[in-house]
Amino acid sequence: MSLDRDWDSIRPDRGFRAADAGMGVLRVTLLFGSAAVALALIATPFLDSQTRSQMARDDFPGLDMTATASIGHRSTYTVRRSVLQAEPGGVCIIRSDGKSSGDC
Repeated sequence: MSLDRDWDSIRPDRGFRAADAGMGVLRVTLLFGSAAVALALIATPFLDSQTRSQMARDDFPGLDMTATASIGHRSTYTVRRSVLQAEPGGVCIIRSDGKSSGDC
């Protein structure tokens, strides 16, 4: 019996507890979450610089590829819509030099 008591004093509880498993899952989740945040912080500037250098090589340096139309940054214009126009969705664009286009 003395050997049993000695063994119990060295390793008192070898049972499985659900709380230990929960803490392990929490630690793994935090590890992968922090790795994902670190990767996002490192990859974002790198990918942004890759995109900018690719756009600089395009033949149209002033053209925004996400828009449907492009107007130079020095041009000003006025967009007018009226309920009195024949087309309900008609748009009149008046440029700074007085030229108009669209449904004016």
